[in-house]
Amino acid sequence: MKTAIIGAGLRTPLLIHGLARAHAELPIDELLLFDLDFSRAQLMAAMGEEIARGIGMRIRASARIEEAVEGCTFVISSIRAGGIESRARDERISMEHGFAGQETTGPGGFAMAMRTIPAALDHARLVERRAPRAWLINFTNPAGMVTQAVSTHTGARVVGICDTPAELFFRIQLALGQPAGELEFGYFGLNHLGWVRSVLSRGSDLIERLFDDDAKLASLYPAKLFDPDLIRSTKLIPTEYLFFYYSKARTLCNQRAAGATRGEELVRLNQSLTADLAARVADGRVDLAIEIYKKYLNRRNASYLRLEGSGESAFEQPDHDWDPFEGATGYHRIAVDVMRALLTCQPSRMVLNRPNCGAIAGLDAEDVVEVPCAADRSGIRTLPVGALPAPARSLVFSVKEYERLTIRAAVEQSEPLAALALATNPIVGDWDEARALVRDLAPWKSRTA
Repeated sequence: MKTAIIGAGLRTPLLIHGLARAHAELPIDELLLFDLDFSRAQLMAAMGEEIARGIGMRIRASARIEEAVEGCTFVISSIRAGGIESRARDERISMEHGFAGQETTGPGGFAMAMRTIPAALDHARLVERRAPRAWLINFTNPAGMVTQAVSTHTGARVVGICDTPAELFFRIQLALGQPAGELEFGYFGLNHLGWVRSVLSRGSDLIERLFDDDAKLASLYPAKLFDPDLIRSTKLIPTEYLFFYYSKARTLCNQRAAGATRGEELVRLNQSLTADLAARVADGRVDLAIEIYKKYLNRRNASYLRLEGSGESAFEQPDHDWDPFEGATGYHRIAVDVMRALLTCQPSRMVLNRPNCGAIAGLDAEDVVEVPCAADRSGIRTLPVGALPAPARSLVFSVKEYERLTIRAAVEQSEPLAALALATNPIVGDWDEARALVRDLAPWKSRTA
């Protein structure tokens, strides 16, 4: 079975680890890595060969995307159009205009979508031609918008994945002291805009146990993000990205206090990493390269949302010595789970990004939503969610309209539509500011993936 990864960035070794661990159920014999930076794809392939040693999975870099996707069963997309430097630039411009800098929400998420959607559509059309039976597994952010653009404008079989819901489910399980796999979560929303409204165990809803305990609520997030009274008043447990909607002023204040955005900190974290990894690989010490990579992941993971939530720098976080490859959650696990499900007869229940098809009342059939789905070899079916609770309804509907307009603007290359989209975004909500942001962000530039 042939699989390709488009965009061989720094998450690639983690993904290869997941694929290697599941090799008995996912018998991939050829894994091709494509990246516009061929030397980076070669580096990731060398590390991947060490990670997957001895299982019969051939891993190599490909200089041609056509060769990489030809005849694949699965194609995994994880590109970053414009690179991490464009993310940092987007976030800095957002701050200068008085908005928090973030890569998937607000002005930063808008700019990333505008750059990324044309490239994602090109890739999807290529997959449609060269591997028409393949599943295109999209982890490219903003995942919901990119998945909707591909689903609407191409014939590729696409599903969007994100580890945010699974991470929240895991933290809820720990907070309640429940065994893994014994809880069923009532979840709904859009990508990076989702909530849990029930936590069922053998027919009983345990969510009130969380509402009644401030410490348990705080333990659900990597930093102090949400006022417990906010959560109790909505009777919904938000995923972490709702912080950028509920606490816009605090997020911006913390970024200004830290003097940086997350993107700028990642640029600093990444500065010497690739060179260090390449040097170890060139010396034949791929094992040392993998250890350096694990330490990098630990530093990156430990600092997640600390800057936005508390104004703490990534460089202030302590080093951890646990193995990030063995984490209970992560996007590599979500990717493996959905690939495994799509090869089996028994349906698996998981939260995915797919066209609504009636799952959420009031949204169009083609609107991509993030909801529980049933996945097996016959395909992926969204499961009914019904009408949204009042505290979430208006935000979901307004963000979805912003997403529709952003996709149109990216496809039509229309600056007026782009400004309208950003003015519709609840974080911005102002035509004059949106017009100025579009001109400064210039989101049609730096489209390299």
